[in-house]
Amino acid sequence: MAISVFDLFKIGIGPSSSHTVGPMRAAALFVQGVREQGLLEQVRRVEVQLYGSLSATGIGHGSDNAVIMGLMGEWPDAIDPSQIGIRIETLRETHTLLLDGRLSVPFIWARDMRLIDENLPFHPNAMTLIAEGDDGELHRDTYYSIGGGFVVDEAQASSGVVDLDRTVLPYDFSSAVELLSLCQKHNLRVAELMMANEKVWRSEEEIRAGLMKLWRAMQDCVEQGLKHEGILPGGLNVRRRAARLHRSLQELGKPNVIGSTLSAMEWVNLFALAVNEENAAGGRMVTAPTNGAAGIIPAVLHYFMKFSEVVTDANVVDYFLSAAAVGILCKKNASISGAEVGCQGEVGSACAMAAAGLAEILGATPEQLCNAAEIGLEHNLGLTCDPVGGLVQVPCIERNAIAAVKAINAAQMALRGDGQHFISLDRVIRTMRDTGADMHDKYKETSRGGLAVSAVEC
Repeated sequence: MAISVFDLFKIGIGPSSSHTVGPMRAAALFVQGVREQGLLEQVRRVEVQLYGSLSATGIGHGSDNAVIMGLMGEWPDAIDPSQIGIRIETLRETHTLLLDGRLSVPFIWARDMRLIDENLPFHPNAMTLIAEGDDGELHRDTYYSIGGGFVVDEAQASSGVVDLDRTVLPYDFSSAVELLSLCQKHNLRVAELMMANEKVWRSEEEIRAGLMKLWRAMQDCVEQGLKHEGILPGGLNVRRRAARLHRSLQELGKPNVIGSTLSAMEWVNLFALAVNEENAAGGRMVTAPTNGAAGIIPAVLHYFMKFSEVVTDANVVDYFLSAAAVGILCKKNASISGAEVGCQGEVGSACAMAAAGLAEILGATPEQLCNAAEIGLEHNLGLTCDPVGGLVQVPCIERNAIAAVKAINAAQMALRGDGQHFISLDRVIRTMRDTGADMHDKYKETSRGGLAVSAVEC
């Protein structure tokens, strides 16, 4: 399995990579397949079936609207988020779906958008799309949104070959032990090793430009989060806090009385809150590696940019490359899907990735980098995914701020050591996998347990 940094970091929209970005991509792929078979003009009806976690929390995550946008031919990285609500309202009023953005097909929401309280075997995030013509069914396919915007269809799932990219990498690794061995053998830093692997797909100039584009998108997301105020959509009446906190921090003439450390921490909180409030509002995002955990990696990089005396584009590139190395390990050996292993797979993975990225640009050895990642992930083990109301708001927004601070602390602790640690990164990742397997489904993005039901009881 070959995974690129650009697989883990993708420009998309909120509020969820698995419940919004993935379903939109799946629906767009479905339409693409129908078109390539020459069947598009024959379609007279489309039915959407959302299963498992997509059924349980899909409405709160905007899965239904995302699928419709995909059927209209839109893709998460290109769609204008501000137009989604308008187009959905038009569809509901006219009962007409513009398939592929041009073919008018009747679509009655109550009949054609089906939520099915049933898990399909391969993954909890499942959806089936059916296109019918005058004489019956023309085409159907089932898709699984496996986290971070990754999507596999029924054929891939049945074959067991989830990842179709079989690219041979010069420094392929599937464990932290292998990663460290390669770094030692070839005298490479983690970022250098990752750059060599990425150059199999594209030139170094393209890699650097692509990563800087991701960083600009993250910066834009923070800026938007600092501008907007008011109540987040969804019915929980959660108030945005980033803009007000930003004004408060700007008014401070000096650090907190306890010292500059707490002042810096408040800025980290601010950056994470800004991103995840934008995500909750359905704004433009960078999946990192998921949307539910999208504030952690940009918050830590913003922290480095704000409090470092010397900052270069090379720091940004090395940060993303090193973070991706840990993300690859988490995805290969466990999961980054909250529906599969709970929030430890989203926030835990992102915390480990951010800790690794920060450690790299602060001069960590590969051993120290893995130690930083291990600390970041270890202290998120067992974290449940229990969003109140099925919305990526409570506890998700604050959880990103806490994990961003935790990532910085993990990097600092690792840099004070020699890279040796009692529990290895590989063992922690395996523990995350095993803990997720043991975790009851009600704690895995179904909103049927934990804080999700406690809030209702109160």
